[in-house]
Amino acid sequence: MADVKYDVLGIGNALFDVLVKTDEAFLAKHGMTKGSMSLIDEARAAAIYEDMGPATEVSGGSAANTIVGIGSLGARAAYVGKVKDDQIGKLYVHDIRAAGVAFNTPAAKDGPATGCSYILVTDDGERTMNTYLGAAQDLSPADIDPAEIASAGIVYLEGYLWDPKNAKDAFVKAAQIAHDAKRKVALTLSDSFCVDRYRDEFLGLMRNGTVDIVFANESELHSLYTTSDFDTALKQLRNDVSLGVVTRSEKGCVVVTPTDAVAAPASPIAKLVDTTGAGDLFAAGFLYGLARNLAHKQCGELGALAAAEVIQHIGARPQVSLKELAQQRGLTV
Repeated sequence: MADVKYDVLGIGNALFDVLVKTDEAFLAKHGMTKGSMSLIDEARAAAIYEDMGPATEVSGGSAANTIVGIGSLGARAAYVGKVKDDQIGKLYVHDIRAAGVAFNTPAAKDGPATGCSYILVTDDGERTMNTYLGAAQDLSPADIDPAEIASAGIVYLEGYLWDPKNAKDAFVKAAQIAHDAKRKVALTLSDSFCVDRYRDEFLGLMRNGTVDIVFANESELHSLYTTSDFDTALKQLRNDVSLGVVTRSEKGCVVVTPTDAVAAPASPIAKLVDTTGAGDLFAAGFLYGLARNLAHKQCGELGALAAAEVIQHIGARPQVSLKELAQQRGLTV
C-alpha cells in the first residue's frame, strides 16, 4: 500500500456561495421549497440574484466546505472540483488553497461560468439553496488523478455529484481507485431531495460496496428508506454499510456499524444564525477523528464542535481555527 499523502480527499461540485438573510415571503414569491436545494439555470440564477438584498459572497460547495474544515483541524486535505478560468473561479482557487488544501483540478478554459449557489437564510436559520452548477457539471473522469486518489486515506464524495452525468462517472472512477488502493470511501447523502432523485442508485452504491461510510441527517435517512420511523431506518442503514453516521440537530448524532451503535451529544451554541454548512462541518470533524483512529464517540464530538461553530455565523466555512477551538474544549486533535 502506498504512503498516505492526504488524510482526506474530497470530490464535489465547486460552487461560489451567495448568501442573504430573507423572509418566507421571498421564498414564496420565487416558488422555493424551504430547506431544499434546487438546480437552476443561468436565467433563473440572474433573476434571483437581481431580487436579493445585500449578500455575503464566499467560496463554498458541500465537499469543499468539509475539506476546508478538515484542514482547519490540522489534517492533510485535498479537493477535486471544477471551476472555470474566470474571476470567480480564480477567487475560488485562491480561497481553498489559502485554507491549506491541495487543489490541482485544471480550470475549464471555455463553457459555462463557475457555478454559484444562491442561498436564502430565514430568521430561524434554515437555508434554502438554488444552485447553478455551471462549470462544476463538467467535472469528468479525466479530472480524477489515480495517484492522488490512491494517496488519500479516505475519499469523501458528495451526493450532489449524482446530478451531473460526467461527475457521476468521476465519482465511480474515484471510488474504484480508492478501493484498489485499500482506502475507505465515504458518501454524504447531501439533501433529502437529492435522495428522492437517486434513492435506488444510492442504495446500490451502499449495498454493492462502492461506499463504506455514509453520512446522513434524519430527513435524508427517512427519505432513503421511505419510512418515518427512525429506528426502522437506522436498522436498515446498519445492514447496508460498514459505518453509518446520522446527525439529529440538537439531539446530537448516532453512529452505527453492523454490530454496534453509539451516540454523541450536540455542542451547545449561543445563537443559531445560519444552518448552511452544518452537515458539511460535522463531516469534517468526524472524518478528522476517523483519520486519527479515534473512537466513534470522539469523532462525533469533534463533528458536533465543528458544526456548532459554523451555524453561529453566516457562511459555510469556519471563521476560527477548529483545531484551537477543539483544544480549548479539551477534545483530542
